[in-house]
Amino acid sequence: MAETKGFFTDTTLCIGCKACEVACKQWNQLPDDGFLFTGMSYDNTVHLGASTWRHVAFIERPVPLTPQHDGAFSWLFSSDVCKHCARAGCLESCPTGAIVRTEYGSVYVQPDVCNGCGYCIVSCPFGVINRREEDGQAWKCTLCYDRLREDMIPACAKACPTESIQFGNLEDLREHAKERVRKLHESGAHNAYLYGATAEDQPGTEGLNAFFLLMDKPEVYNLPPDPCVPTKKVKDSWLAAGATAAAMALVAVGAVLFGGRERV
Repeated sequence: MAETKGFFTDTTLCIGCKACEVACKQWNQLPDDGFLFTGMSYDNTVHLGASTWRHVAFIERPVPLTPQHDGAFSWLFSSDVCKHCARAGCLESCPTGAIVRTEYGSVYVQPDVCNGCGYCIVSCPFGVINRREEDGQAWKCTLCYDRLREDMIPACAKACPTESIQFGNLEDLREHAKERVRKLHESGAHNAYLYGATAEDQPGTEGLNAFFLLMDKPEVYNLPPDPCVPTKKVKDSWLAAGATAAAMALVAVGAVLFGGRERV
């Protein structure tokens, strides 16, 4: 078994150049997204999907009003990708075995096995995976599995000019990320934090193999604040149903007992 690999995306280093998007599309021969004007600056891809496995978000936010910054704004850039969750909803819901965990710890969709049922789509708490209209099959980031097999790093990390996207052994990335946050805090950026680095950070998915350093709330980056795979809630649902059934049984027994007494 190979070491678990993953991505650490440091959003403070992203400059919005889209080199990762282009490299991903070129290497994986992904179709274009229509070249449509979206009104969202250079964010023409808008979100992750079957033909967009890396998406650079352009996030405009207002700067708090001060005499020096009257009505100003700032930009946040973030390169989003499949999280290759430690506990993946798409994998657990796939009825055909098309989605597997590779020797690198990544979550991979086998296109020759996928039947396009769509169960994986509704089971992903991040809205990453989707069907392609041309073939009806589900597609998403593969962590460049073909490149890993040849001892090459993923195309997006290779193309990133600022090292915002860092690839490597997951445990090493976590240690590096913690040190990066510590340095940012020392420099005055006290709002820097890690999103999904460990199971403690993200219990609903038991951690992410592609995690992020953020400077604002997850919602600002279009990330869920508390993602959870559906199967994590199955036990709670059955317990709640059992409690409800028990309560209804008690009510029924009480009605019979007390109703009988009134008639006597």
